[in-house]
Amino acid sequence: MTLALALLAAGAGSRMRGRDKLLETVQGVALLRHLARQALAAGLGPVAVTLRSDAPARVAVLEGLGVTLLPVADADAGMSASLKVAADWAEGLNTEGLSAEGLMICPADMPELTTQDFITLADAFYPDGPPLRACAQDGTPGHPVLFPARLLGAFSALTGDRGAQPVLHRHPPRLIPLPGNRATTDLDTPEDWADWRSRQTKAP
Repeated sequence: MTLALALLAAGAGSRMRGRDKLLETVQGVALLRHLARQALAAGLGPVAVTLRSDAPARVAVLEGLGVTLLPVADADAGMSASLKVAADWAEGLNTEGLSAEGLMICPADMPELTTQDFITLADAFYPDGPPLRACAQDGTPGHPVLFPARLLGAFSALTGDRGAQPVLHRHPPRLIPLPGNRATTDLDTPEDWADWRSRQTKAP
């Protein structure tokens, strides 16, 4: 079974007050590169990254990785713009001799996700089953989310910054627990990053 995996990296990250959260370092490399490496190492299928047109530094940190870069012309319209581009890419893989049975969506600002987390979600997936959504150990929904290919056509109707919530409302996902808070840890402000790094330093 082949799955497509898209990392959403077209957000402006305005809450970082001039810094780019996707360029903050995790394990010695930029977060965006780190997460792309984790996704590629899972070996599930092709990996793509949605990107805004005014973020050349994000493009630069992906250099040398086998990912497809997906420009999002209307990135300021919200997450829906990235989701549409990602769905079109996944559906278009058929014309390249591939057939992705699902599309895994993951925001690119989640520093704790590992290769095994992507594999865990994929292992629970059935093409004719419901979407799968990773959650924290306490059941709080998070990311990634894995959509069967048959639902990707519905992405064309998405608007604004609500993500794929309308699709998930019509097709309730099955929650897949990941260890700790990996599925819910995203870092949007300098304070979030400082707090997270402090906890990493104190961890045994």
